[in-house]
Order: sequence, then C-alpha cells, then structure tokens
Amino acid sequence: MHTGSASGVLQSDQAAVTPSTIVSMSGTSAEPVSSFHDARQVQGCLRFHRNNGAIGLALPGARWHFQHGPIDLIIGLDGEVAVVEHAIDAIWQHFAGMLEALVAELPLLKRPVQEARAVQGDTARAMVAACLPHSAEFITPMAAVAGAVADTLIGRIEGIAGIRRSYINNGGDIALYLTPGTQYTVGLFSDLGRLTRGERPRLDGDMQIGYASPIRGVATSGWRGRSFSLGIADSVTVLAASSAQADAAATMIGNAVDIDDPVVRRCPANALKDDTDLGGRLVTVAVGGLTPRAIETALAAGMKYAQALRDAGQIIAAVLCLQGQMRIVAAEAEI
Repeated sequence: MHTGSASGVLQSDQAAVTPSTIVSMSGTSAEPVSSFHDARQVQGCLRFHRNNGAIGLALPGARWHFQHGPIDLIIGLDGEVAVVEHAIDAIWQHFAGMLEALVAELPLLKRPVQEARAVQGDTARAMVAACLPHSAEFITPMAAVAGAVADTLIGRIEGIAGIRRSYINNGGDIALYLTPGTQYTVGLFSDLGRLTRGERPRLDGDMQIGYASPIRGVATSGWRGRSFSLGIADSVTVLAASSAQADAAATMIGNAVDIDDPVVRRCPANALKDDTDLGGRLVTVAVGGLTPRAIETALAAGMKYAQALRDAGQIIAAVLCLQGQMRIVAAEAEI
C-alpha cells in the first residue's frame, strides 16, 4: 500500500487502500460466537495498553483497536474467552515491536522491489514476496506494507485451539482466519467521492468468504482519500490468498485503470510529499466527468491487467469501479 498521507514514516505512495472502501465486516458461524457477556469479560484483559508508543484499546463486541504511528488496526476474534485472551495477548506482544522493525529496514523497503531482497524481518520479507510478481513495472515493497502487517499478525493466532475465526483490518486491508463452518461477509463501498458530494452512504455489494474458499486477504486501492495512485480508478478491490498479495495487486490494477484525458489532473508525487518513494512520477489528484467511452477504455485496461494476474494465480478475484461503472474479474463461483 503506497499512500500519500503525511502522517507516518511507514507510509509510501504508489496507490493505496482507502480506509472507507471496505466498510462491513460481519458473518455467521456454525458454532455460537462470543456472547455480549463473553465480550465484556474479554475486554477486561486489554482495556488500554501502551508500549513504546503503541496503543491497544478494547472495543465492544470482542474487538480491539491497535495503533502505532501509521499502523491502525481493528481486530475481531471469536472463540472461548480464555483462548481469546491468550490470542489477543499474542497479537499485542508482536504488534508492539512491528513499527520499529519496519522502520529499521525502510531504506531498502522504499527501493524498487528487485533491490530489496536483502530485508530480514518476517513482515518485510512478506512485502517483498508480494511485490516481486509485479517487478516488470515500478513497484516498491511498500505497496504491500498494510496487507503484510495484517498477515503477520493474523499468523500469530493460527493454530490456537478454540479460536473460531478472526479478522485484522489494517486501514482497509484485511487478513482473515477461518475454521470449518465459519465465514465473514465483507461489504464493498466503491466511491469515497459520494461522501464529499453529500450523497447517502450505501454498500455497492458484499462478498461472503467461507472456510472452504482460498480467499484470506482483501485489499482496496484507488486515487481518492489518502492515497496516491498512478491511475484513475475510484476503487479496485482484490481478493487473494493473503492480504499482502491483495494489497500489491490492488495497487497495480488501480494504476492500470487509466486513460490520457484532459479532465484528469496529475502532479509529481514529490511535489505533494517530499519523501515519497514515487519520486517525480505523476499521481492523480483530480478526475472530472469522463465520457462513457473513456470509462470503458480505462476499465478495460485494468481488467486486462487483473485477468493476467488471475491467470498467473496471483489473485482470486477483483472488482474495478470508475464513475458508477463496475467490472468484475472472477469465476462465477468465486464472488
């Protein structure tokens, strides 16, 4: 996830998840999930923690908010109370040192991915692995940072008996953990421009992801919000085997949804943020009303890139949105 926000040393700039794009995280389970009484008990184990700048806060409904610099997580866990206490503690212990570890490798992580293979940390290596398949074009490992953070932390609870399901939502990049009989429903909100236009928020659709599905990561990229993008997509949502893979792919598909048109305004990235890893590459700052033909041309370019990724096994599905038009790249049974 490359983002243009000025807050946070880890944030980079090649196109990013917009925090409001994925707005629904709900689901059902074949087994009873944590009751309200359970959730209150679980909250008692982590009402408020602070460690070297990292903050953890328990929320209603067996959820937690962890934040450290640019890393901003909502975590959901369903399971037996004592097991959930153990699981959230395991996540917290790893989370508290993540930012420092990533910052130590930032000089490599902000270089083109081909030049970043020497990174050492588990999250940094996941970032590189997710971005290497896109190395024919410019990409740095920062394109997958949010997804890789979510993946790393969800990995801390995999195999803990008694956890039925969990999600970690890192600013819109979501990692999932599911067990037999469980699922999540992820809602899609495709255009943040509706909020600035004063339109009533509404979901554009939802996706049910169950245990039998290979999908364990969801990420969304677009030119609006805090993101920098080389393209003009309002949003590109990708479903993949991991959140890091989805993050990198959403960035690149979002870049591919593009057209040269007078209504598109661009600016050098380093004129907007001086420490961007995009340098002087032009990023989208405004998109006016496009003709139907221009919309179709831009979406077709993005679909071609997305289909190539799907054919190569890099993604499972993608949803591309531009000015009220939506295109889906997926097998019918996958979305």
